[in-house]
Parts: sequence; C-alpha cells; structure tokens
Amino acid sequence: MTADRPPFRDPDLPVARRVDDLLHRLTADERLALLHQFTPGVERLGLAAFRTGQEALHGVAWMGPATVFPQAVGLGATWHPDLVRRVGEAVSREARAMRAKDDRVGLNVWAPTVNLLRNPLWGRGEEGYSEDPHLTSAIATAFTRGLRGDHPLYWRTAPVLKHWLAHNNEAARDTSSASVRPRVLHEYDLRAFRGAVEAGAVAGVMPAYNLVNGRPNHLSPYLETELRDWTDQELLVCSDAGAPSNLADSQAYFATHEEAVAAALRAGVDSFTDHGTDASIILGRLRGALERGLIDHEDVDRAVRRQLTVRCLLGEFDPDAGPYAAEDRFDTLEHRELAREAAEAAVVLLRNEPAPGTGPLLPLAGDGGRITVVGLLGDASKLDWYSGALLHRSSPLDGLRERFGADRVDFAEGVDRIRLVTASGARLRVPDAGDAELVPDTGAALDPALVAGRTDLPPLTADAEGSELALVDWGDGVLTLRAPDGRHLSVAEDGLVRASADEPGGWVVQETFRLESHGDGHLLVHLGTGGYVSVAADGVKVAADRTTAETFTVETVERGEDAVTRAAAAADVVVVVAGNDPHINGRETEDRTTLALPAHQDRLWRAAHTANPRTVLVLSSAYPYAVPDAAATLPALLWTAHGGQAAGTALARVLAGDVSPAGRLPQTWYASDTDLPDTLDYDVIGSRQTYLYFDGTPLFPFGHGLTYTTFDYDELTAAVDGDTVHVSCTVTNTGPATSDEVLQIYARAVAPSVPRPHRALIAHSRTHLAPGTSTTLTFEVPLPTLGHWDVAHGHWLVEPGTYEIQAGPSSTDIRRTVSIEVTGTTPGPRPALTAGLAAADYDDQSGTVIVDRAKTSGDAVTPSAPHEQGALVYRSCDFAPGVTEVTATVAGEGLVELSAAETLLARLEVTPTGGPYTYRALTAPMDLRSVADLRVTLHGAVRLARLDFTS
Repeated sequence: MTADRPPFRDPDLPVARRVDDLLHRLTADERLALLHQFTPGVERLGLAAFRTGQEALHGVAWMGPATVFPQAVGLGATWHPDLVRRVGEAVSREARAMRAKDDRVGLNVWAPTVNLLRNPLWGRGEEGYSEDPHLTSAIATAFTRGLRGDHPLYWRTAPVLKHWLAHNNEAARDTSSASVRPRVLHEYDLRAFRGAVEAGAVAGVMPAYNLVNGRPNHLSPYLETELRDWTDQELLVCSDAGAPSNLADSQAYFATHEEAVAAALRAGVDSFTDHGTDASIILGRLRGALERGLIDHEDVDRAVRRQLTVRCLLGEFDPDAGPYAAEDRFDTLEHRELAREAAEAAVVLLRNEPAPGTGPLLPLAGDGGRITVVGLLGDASKLDWYSGALLHRSSPLDGLRERFGADRVDFAEGVDRIRLVTASGARLRVPDAGDAELVPDTGAALDPALVAGRTDLPPLTADAEGSELALVDWGDGVLTLRAPDGRHLSVAEDGLVRASADEPGGWVVQETFRLESHGDGHLLVHLGTGGYVSVAADGVKVAADRTTAETFTVETVERGEDAVTRAAAAADVVVVVAGNDPHINGRETEDRTTLALPAHQDRLWRAAHTANPRTVLVLSSAYPYAVPDAAATLPALLWTAHGGQAAGTALARVLAGDVSPAGRLPQTWYASDTDLPDTLDYDVIGSRQTYLYFDGTPLFPFGHGLTYTTFDYDELTAAVDGDTVHVSCTVTNTGPATSDEVLQIYARAVAPSVPRPHRALIAHSRTHLAPGTSTTLTFEVPLPTLGHWDVAHGHWLVEPGTYEIQAGPSSTDIRRTVSIEVTGTTPGPRPALTAGLAAADYDDQSGTVIVDRAKTSGDAVTPSAPHEQGALVYRSCDFAPGVTEVTATVAGEGLVELSAAETLLARLEVTPTGGPYTYRALTAPMDLRSVADLRVTLHGAVRLARLDFTS
C-alpha cells in the first residue's frame, strides 16, 4: 500500500480491516474525541469532522427547506411498505444532495421512531407508526431500507432507530420508570426494533430518556443481550440529547458524572450527545473515568470502531467518497408526486353514510356543487417538531380550490374574533410593522430551539379602538391570538408582546396564552414564560409579577360558530377540517390530557351540521380523538395525519373520488378517556391495552378504513410446513371504483394456557384492484410468529394446539377463518424446585413494579407504594417430590409471604439490608409437595429478586 493511500483509504479491502487500520493510526486523545456527537477532523490523516444525528423522520429536518412527507403515523396509516421504502429513498437522496451544498447536513440519520403507540395520549404519538409490533416492524424495515439504499456494501444514509426501549410518556420522561414484564418485553417492545435490525437496514439505535424496570435506558443490558445479538454487523448506539448528564443529574443514578459516562460506555453507548457542540464537558468526564479506572482504552476503542464502521460504509474514506457521493436529486418532480401519493395513501375514511336524499356523501358528485370549507385547520398546512421547512404548501382550502375552482369554494375559519379591553377601557392594538420583513430569513438551524424570537417589530400598544384579534382555544384553555395580518402574538427574550410569529413553534412555544379569571375580568397568562401580560408605557409586556398584571375584558366581535353557521347554510356541501397544532397540547415534552376534541372545534362541526346536514368532518391530527357524537351523527368522517407539503391536494383528490381512500388506522380509536389505563402503565397484557387485549368496544378499531368500493374475500387457506405457515387469500373488487385494499391476516390461539391476544396481525398486503378484478395474495409466515414468551421456562414457545388464521379488512371485520394444528410437546409445569423462580417471571401481579436488582443488569420486584402490599402469582409450579425450605433473595425491608390455595406456607421478615442493592438470602421452613399456583405477597419497601427451594 502506498504512503499516500493507506489501507483505510482502499475500497478493495474489507471494511473491518480498513477500520482497524484507521483506528490504529489515531492517538488516544483523537480516539476519545470521537465519542462526542460533534467529532473534530484529524488533519494529518485527512479525516473530516463528523456529526452523528440528522433528523429525518418524514423528510430532512432542521436544515431548511426539503420535501415534507406525511407524519410518521400517517406513513403507518398507509399500511404500504413499498411506498414507505420509496419515501425513505427520497429522504436519503435529499440528505445527500443537501450535504453536497452544506456539510452541516448529516448522513447518520436519527430515524425512524419505532416506539409502539400503546397509549394515544402519548405526546409523541405522531412520531411512531402503529400500536402493533408487526405493522411497526414492517413499516420501519421499509423506511430504513430506503434510507440505507440498495448497494450491497455502501449506505446512502445510516439510520438510527429511536427510542430504545419502552418509551411512551413525556410527563417526567427522564425520571419515570416503565415496569415491563418479560412477556411484554419479548412479545411487544423488542419486536418493534428487531425486524429492521435483522434486515440489515439499521446502523444503530438511540436509547430513550426514561428508565425501564428502574434502570436508565442508556444503561440497558438489552443493548448487548438482545440488540447486538440480532446481527453480526457493528451497531452504533447514540445517546439522546442531554441524557448522559441526566444519569447523574435528574436521575441521580450515579454520584458523579464520571461514573455515569463510564457506565453508559460499558453498557454499549458509543456516541454521547450532550452540551450541544461543546465536546469539552463530556470528554473531560470520559478522561476522568479513564483516570479513575472506571473504563479502559478497550472500552473507548470498541465505541470508536463502531462509529468508524458507519463512516466507512457511508463512503467517507473512499477516494471517490463512495457510490452515493454524486447524488443530487432534490425537490424533483418524482419527489413531489411521491409526497402527494403518500398523503393520498394515508387518508383513512372512517365513516361514509347516506346524506339526506342521497347515497353515501362521498365521493362528492360531479363538480361538488358549492363547497364551504370551515374549521381552524381548513387553510392550514401544519408542521411538527421534526419537519423540514416547506418548499410547497397545500392546505385543504388550497387543494379544494385547485380541484373544484376557486369560485366554487368558500371559507370560514371559525375563529372567535375579539378585542382585549383593559381596565381603563383601552384596547390592545397591533401596530403597523412598517418596513420590517413579515417572514425574516433565519437560515438553517441545527436546532430550531435556538432560533430567537423577533425583536425587530414594534410591540403591542393600547388605544381607544384597538385591533381585532383571532382567538383559537386549542383545548385545556390554551389559546393563540392572531393579528389581522395573520401574525401570531409572541414574546421574545425582552419580554415584549409582538405580532411576530407565522405559526406557534419552538422548543418552548412562545405563542400560547391562557385567560385566568380575576374579579370581573381575566388576567392573560403567557404560557411560555408563566408571566402575566401588562400594559406599560413602552408597550405590552410580560412580567413575572402578578400584581402588575392587567385585567382584561374579552369583547367578542363574532363567535366562530356564528360565522360557520352562516357559511354552511349557503353551501351544497360543508367540509369541516379540525385537529391539532403539533406544537400545542401533545408533542415532545407534553402528553395529552384527553382524547376529546377541543371544545372550540367541537362547537364548529356541530354548528356546520346543524346548518347543513351534508357535512364532512376531516380530522387532520397527529393522534386519535374520541368523537362518538360525530361518528354517530355526521354522514362522512375522515382522518389523516398532517400530510406534509401535498396534504391539501391529496385530501381534495380523495373527496372528489379521483382516488379512493384506502388508508387504515394504525392504532385503536377509543370511545372515551375511561377506556385508557394510566400513561405509565406499560403492561399491555395485564391492563388489556391495544387491540390485542382491549376488551371493550372501540370507536373505530385497529385496521379500520373504508373505500369507495366493496371487496370480497375468498379461498383463504393456511397450512403448516415445517417452520412456516403458508397462507393465501383471494380478494375481489366487487364494487364500482378502482381502489387499493389492505388485506389483513390475523392469528388467534384457540385454547391457550396463558392470556393471549384476541387476535394478532401476522401479515398484510396493500393491493390495487380495478372493478371486477381479483388477486390471490400469498404469505409465508414464520411459525414462531404464533408463539409467546414462556416465563415458566425462559424461552420463546409455540404452544401445540389449534390456531385460527383470519382474513379481513380490519381487526374486527373478519371475513374468512381457517384453522391449523400445530404439533409439539406441551410444556410441563414450572420447574420451581429445580430452577427456582425469578421474581419478575410472574404470571400475574397486582400492586407491584419491576425494579433494577443491580445497576448493570437483573430485575427485582417491589410494591408500587412502600405502604401498600403487592402480590405476585406463579402458576403451575412443580414442587414434587416436596419442598422443606424456601430461600428469598431480598433487599430493603419489609415482609414476604408465600401461600398456595389460600394457605400460608412461609413468612420471611426482612430487616434493613443496608440499601436497595444490598441483597440478603433469607430462609424459612415451607412444606409443599405438589404442582400448585404460588402466591407471593410483598409488604413494605422490600425488593424480591428470586425464590429458591430446598427438597
């Protein structure tokens, strides 16, 4: 090898050899520097600076304009892996093209999010694909394959899955712990990650902020025992932003930051995202850990090797920068059409009943007649925290006017038009902006949270006439106020209130307010700062002091429902567009508090329908709503996630019948908040969550979605051949319209020995059929898909017996069913006498949580509250030929009682052991000689790790 081309630059050598060569050329300090998100270049080796992390959830984000595709939950609603793969390809092409012009654009993309949507109140539900592990895995695998590219060796971009593991709450997200029993872990959460990893389409994962079973996810033992056991390739684990510091700060899991970073590195974290671009703090902590002997250079080298492997596969070390270096496709016609296709495919028709005197209201007949669009999102094209800036914009109003003609489509937004009157009788005025730009160029930002509020515009004042403001109540009393020129009232760092924002946004939203009752009027609270609005000589401002707050009276000029009533009455058809703003009341850092549609928007659809029964409600939102009245009353109801740059065009084409809707719900729509467990309850089995276990009647079920035609399902067959179940089904379009149909295949264990799902999705296919045509779809389902995690024996088990294979267009609309027989050996009872019982391997529990036995690995169980008791049940435990003594491995203090058939068998008093991680083995006599269900009751702050028995 020549001196000017060392081995790491030679593309003919194996990747591992190239990486080893480069690793050995780096000094110890240079290697350590590679552990921070922002790594410096090494000039003497020609090594460029590198950054892990480029947001790309549904388009390149945070780097300025790019093609914006539907939100991730909308991509999930397509049930269309091939389409989603093409979206991933487009996103990765644009990342490459943008990087060619701006080297701040990264190729290690942090996408997709594969956390399962177990609870629809989760604030980040918009980022996930589905509540179902099969569907999530299928869509994630498709998207990551698109991001990766199809070259056998090189990667177009290197995707990282978020967020490992079991992460579905924003409240206390850095300090709360998800109690995840082994069955839920293996049957639910891990499955969402595994498919894409095993497909070889994933470069790594990002751990979540929260804890699982009492241990921070950045120390998850499953990174090694599960994740890295699924593949032979090197996987890069990137920390979430600020999470390494949380280990010693908010979580107080370690006394020092040196211990924290050392533990994370040894657990498998390879890149530390902390303190922004300032690497000095993390590197100082890592050096301190090295000096204290908490880590060694082998730990550092292992992490560096993983990063260098990713960079090598991206082509960085090749003389020509690899086969994807010349990629320049950006905002192409193909990408624009793909954005529209994806938005169309994501539309879900929930209900389509006859309107008075007609057949089904949709599709709109002929030219649609006179259409009135109403609603707060009628002329909106909403972006979320992980969107790029729009290159093209299409609101529902834009789309319908484009499709039917601007002269045939009217609009009434439905905002409340008000003036805010001070105690002195003056009214708030929005001054003229003068020569200031309406939308200044802030440039591309690596982190949009760092974009400061505008101070170049004059602040609000007060005078006799004032300005009319558009008030929107987004729910929970959270308001936005908009000036006559369309700008939202906002507060910058100087505390002055200005009409300065195009839309609400930012890490801390500065455009939301709340009216707080005060005497005969209201105080206006600015939610971003918590301060109160006052009127001063230099303008309207926000101050922390409540005593200086202005008391306002709300003077209503026009109620939103009055404007809607007037507009709806003059129309042939009304299209109400309701939903959420992704930056308000449900987003990263903030869970929703209710499934209900905000009252303001509820009033609008009711007003429209009262004035005109030919009313369609379109819910454009990042998550489900409970709208039972609308579902029972309105002739037509649709849902779409925020659909990106082509959302309005896509919706109009669906309403017009240019394309039949065929999206399907990726999660259950519940009828009421009472159907939901607590957001911190992660036990989908025990608390009967998601369509898999929910025992109630949903408003709309998982997989639901209508079309403009009808389909028959015939000739369903299923046969077991070795480790594969061969399934086929014929689908025929028996209706009048060409349409996609989503064939869904479910499995149900007929007589399981443990609680199993009502039915579980095992395969699906979206197919396109013209009227009168048929297709036969075939699937090869791995037999283990029918199994479950056997806690009694610690392995995956396909239980012998009868299984139903079901086919239909949704999880509750099953059209055909066949049965198969699975043979094998029925597992025996738990070998309790010979193997003991791990406390977390229970069959049932009440009042307990799983906690960390040690800071590195292992589980224990403790009562949920120290002053209450918890109970564990272990079914069918084999104690033959007889037990004379039980040994409990415990920590803390309290009481452990064992019983069977309501007979007390043993009682162990646990005196203080010296801390939650100081375990002691306590023994007590016990007499049991048969197979029995064992009940263990825990009292106090005791932690039970395991039980062992002596014959």
